[in-house]
Amino acid sequence: MTTAFITGATSGIGRAMALALSEAGYEVYAIGRSKAALEELRSERPGITPIAVDVTDREAIEAIVSDLHIDVLINNAGIMPPLGNFADMKLSDIDTALEINLSAAILLTRLVVPQMRERQSGHVIFTGSSAAHAPFPNVAVYSATKAALAGFAAALRADLSPYGIRVTEIVPGRVETQLYKDILDAKARAAMYAGNVAVQPEDVASMVVTLLSLPQWADVTRFDIMPTRPTTPSGSK
Repeated sequence: MTTAFITGATSGIGRAMALALSEAGYEVYAIGRSKAALEELRSERPGITPIAVDVTDREAIEAIVSDLHIDVLINNAGIMPPLGNFADMKLSDIDTALEINLSAAILLTRLVVPQMRERQSGHVIFTGSSAAHAPFPNVAVYSATKAALAGFAAALRADLSPYGIRVTEIVPGRVETQLYKDILDAKARAAMYAGNVAVQPEDVASMVVTLLSLPQWADVTRFDIMPTRPTTPSGSK
């Protein structure tokens, strides 16, 4: 059975991908910090294997990965730092965003791709953001982490494509997830998603299942998924 290792699987896009890939017949390892959320996920799809771990815990991640055969690695875990002008950001918030959104993904990828290279097959997927490809105010560090992921994914593809390994960057616009739950109140979040025009996590998951089903010689290097009715020229809002 083909295996998929998904970080940030307790909510939003990660959770939707875990459910969709499990339904499609993948053996799914769902990674996240919330044991309760992971157990709820497993109760919904008993075939999913929950692994409660912080992606920034390098030793724990290395120990977990060393015992697993991973065909599909989905680097999805990420956070949105508090919104605001960069000049006012706390250094601790900058460090946390860089570590979770970027460093953890690079480290995990480094732990997994050697086994893929040895088999000369595999697929590495990164959940990026439209904020990596267009400027927006109040999200400078978030944009920087996602832009760095985009650059890393492109260069990684150049390194790994000779071995038959595919690399994909997901570029979502506004998706109705819990990304803002810790930095915006319920009223602000409701306004953000008013009108039911945001992309849903299940829409992204459906695209991932589709691209993974393509023949080995075809690699979707990047896909953008935006609201049909955007409120900004980039389609992110």
